[in-house]
Amino acid sequence: MPTGTAAAAHELPVGTAAPAGAVRDADVVAPDAGGAVRDDTVAGVVRQWRAVHPDLDTAPMEIIGRINRCAALLQQAEDAPLRRAGLSRAEFDLLGALRRTGHELTPSELARETFSSGAAVTKRLKQLTERGLVERRGDTRDRRVAHVRLTDAGRGLVDGILPEQLAYERTVLAGLDGDGRGELAALLCELLGRLEGRPGVPRA
Repeated sequence: MPTGTAAAAHELPVGTAAPAGAVRDADVVAPDAGGAVRDDTVAGVVRQWRAVHPDLDTAPMEIIGRINRCAALLQQAEDAPLRRAGLSRAEFDLLGALRRTGHELTPSELARETFSSGAAVTKRLKQLTERGLVERRGDTRDRRVAHVRLTDAGRGLVDGILPEQLAYERTVLAGLDGDGRGELAALLCELLGRLEGRPGVPRA
């Protein structure tokens, strides 16, 4: 369970109320598309932390907390078809990397594509191979190297799940106009670029 202040936002269930002693003039609200303000789960979390630590600047939580909360809710919904197929998110990411690149990849290349550790990729590939979703072949020049590719079953599984996930994502974003989606994508791209450029980021 995450314990950081930014992560706390997605730990609270929707509808969690602020503590009775929360200071009213410290309330945080999120503007809606029409410029009006509304409350959300993260606003309640920020109010709680401000009541406990009024000396701390909780402004970053208004952004990072909402990103974490959105990510948790989106993943929960998008993992549903994966669970029905008996896949974990990490396993589907491996299958997806093979599908979108369109060619064989070595385990080390898959680790880079999915931002995972080599040991984790090896374990997941073993499970996917046993299920007949991927197959491996040895390198003719270097027996230490393996090349991984999708089987017909693996390709069919990815192609069956991806449209369902994209349809859900289109529904989620339908409330934003084109300019809003473009602005959000640009801001998230800038933030992700900063995070990916930092050394020492752990791999799952």
